[in-house]
Amino acid sequence: MNGIKITALYERLSRDDELQGESNSISNQKRMLSEFAKQHDLPCPKHFTDDGISGTRFDRPGFVAMMEEVNNGLVEAIVVKDMSRMGRDYLVVGQYMEMLRQKGVRLIAINDGVDSFKGDDDFTPFRNIMNEWYARDTSKKIKSTFKAKGKSGKHVASTTPYGYLKSPDDHNQWIIDDEAAKVVRRIFSMTMAGCGPYQIAQILEAEKIEIPAVHLAKNNAGLHQNKTFEYPYRWCSSTIASILKKREYLGHTVNFKTQKHFKDKKSHYVSEDNWVIFENTQEPIIDQDTFDNVQRIRGNARRYPDGWGEAHPLTGLLYCADCGGKMYVHRTNNGKRIAQYTCANYSKIPCGVLCTSQHRINADVVLSLISEMLKAIAEQANLDRNAFMKLVQEEQANQLSDEANKAKSRIEVAKKRAEELEVLLCRIYEDNVLGKLPDERYSSLNMQYTKEKYAITDEIRSLETVISDENAHRNSSQRFMGLIDKYENFETLTTTMINEFIEKIVVHERDRKGSTDTTQEIEIYFNFIGRYVPMKFYEAVELTPEEQAELKKREGRRDKLHQNYLKRKEQGKEKEYYERAKAKKKQAMEETKNKLRAEDIEKGVFIPQSQLSQTNPTYIGTSA
Repeated sequence: MNGIKITALYERLSRDDELQGESNSISNQKRMLSEFAKQHDLPCPKHFTDDGISGTRFDRPGFVAMMEEVNNGLVEAIVVKDMSRMGRDYLVVGQYMEMLRQKGVRLIAINDGVDSFKGDDDFTPFRNIMNEWYARDTSKKIKSTFKAKGKSGKHVASTTPYGYLKSPDDHNQWIIDDEAAKVVRRIFSMTMAGCGPYQIAQILEAEKIEIPAVHLAKNNAGLHQNKTFEYPYRWCSSTIASILKKREYLGHTVNFKTQKHFKDKKSHYVSEDNWVIFENTQEPIIDQDTFDNVQRIRGNARRYPDGWGEAHPLTGLLYCADCGGKMYVHRTNNGKRIAQYTCANYSKIPCGVLCTSQHRINADVVLSLISEMLKAIAEQANLDRNAFMKLVQEEQANQLSDEANKAKSRIEVAKKRAEELEVLLCRIYEDNVLGKLPDERYSSLNMQYTKEKYAITDEIRSLETVISDENAHRNSSQRFMGLIDKYENFETLTTTMINEFIEKIVVHERDRKGSTDTTQEIEIYFNFIGRYVPMKFYEAVELTPEEQAELKKREGRRDKLHQNYLKRKEQGKEKEYYERAKAKKKQAMEETKNKLRAEDIEKGVFIPQSQLSQTNPTYIGTSA
């Protein structure tokens, strides 16, 4: 520009400013600033404009472009209508004013009488504070309006979740969008069938089902009605996970899940304690049992697609009896096509510290036991339904009472400790103020006591939930019977059936560790009724004298072999043998595993990882 600097004329308008009338419009500001620059012979005026952007933000495109010119040394003066046009955060505005002073850039605010070349205006800082106060006050008024609306039971969300649309007669009422609701139900159904979000996303994309944003835009809804989508069928696993968590599908109104700060205008998720839920405000898409089961499944274990493209039916249900850790499946590590579950904590480094043994168990044994127990339960219920219901309720009441009594006892101890911590916090504060306790020591103790108090508060809250659940579950046996009536037989178990019936399975270590043929305790906890063992399993099995003799002989041989193993282990001979045979065994195992994998690749039921990274496959074996 041949060494001639420009005069930056900056205009800004936000939605809040529009409420004050035409005087703040962009056209009015431009006319005022242009006339001022002409009257005072300010050189090379150039407009920088931000329309519809709040003054609490400083990432405004026009403002950023203007400040780039300032940093490049091309601006002589900046002219604004008033200081609120610069911004409504008095600290940030003050920093920019100081930067302009250091760079020798003149700042003029016409209506406020500010001109930095005429000296400092002592009232300018207070004016900036008042400008911020205006933004804060406007934000409070808007929040109070939304709060009143949300507490009245009306929806405060600007758009409906996928699966619903606003009623044309009343926008406060949501109606089911049949096309989208069908997809939502299918997503929940696939989760019950053992699919994870990533697998579900792959299936929907392969079938060219439109993503929620595209579908809503077609119905003149959502936040992206004017957007052109490059990939209208590309579902994300995060979208699936979000759908699976929405309580709105139960027919409820859920308000205040997010909140904004008046300065950044961004939504921030808040804890569920701050949510306000109004039940049964619209027609539900998902029933309560399905929703609860999906939340439990999602919370138990993540489901990653493996070579077979599907999670094992028992994934997320098995737990170690000793350490409480989750158990995960291995399908080819043993060199055979045998699915085995082992404790995850055992194999964590250093191995055997978090849990002393693997608690290994074959998955088909557990599936067989579940099938036999469900058949026995159904048979017992069909013989005398009333007697069975009474027996289940008694068993359930005993379990719940034991848990509730333990929770009540622990709550008393926890509350007493919480009161002691409150006294200690007050005492160390007083000692610090009186000079009896150094600041460093006070800070350390305060942090320690506060952390413990928060932990105890959380524990008390969870224990109170256990007590409140006692009454809620007393009549849940009826819901379990509804599941029994739903299925005719239990010969073949589907993943959906397993997830509907089973809450968790606790696996104990084998009675004779290291032996493949021994007894092993398994605790099965059913949904709604907890741990229940059918009467059939209490019946003693009578053995013939020949069978008893054979059993005794077999047990004696096992004991002898096991004692020999312990003796070799104590002498170090077992370790020497292991070291000699380790390499050979490992090589043989790898050859077997590679052979199995080659067979799977040839059959098309396994896709190598190298191909997964190059392609966008639809996985084999996924259940729709």
